[in-house]
Amino acid sequence: MFELEYSNQATNFLKRADKILTRRLVKKLEELRMDPVPHDAKVIHGYQEKLFRVRVGDYRVLYEVDYPANVIGIVVIDKRSKVYEE
Repeated sequence: MFELEYSNQATNFLKRADKILTRRLVKKLEELRMDPVPHDAKVIHGYQEKLFRVRVGDYRVLYEVDYPANVIGIVVIDKRSKVYEE
């Protein structure tokens, strides 16, 4: 099973989001611990690291997987319109 590490942005987003959205996001993130690259994950191009994304309604979670360390790094959580801006 993988461990989850949250960026400051992801932690702050989860703190500010309403409880229903937070519950949905945490449920999806817990599923990632068992299967880090589910069938609905996509690779995001244009970043130096290999990032994946999963959808949770109108929101996107960008994350990276470190297989040797068994760690999933949650990089960004935000609405689709904002998540890809760098």
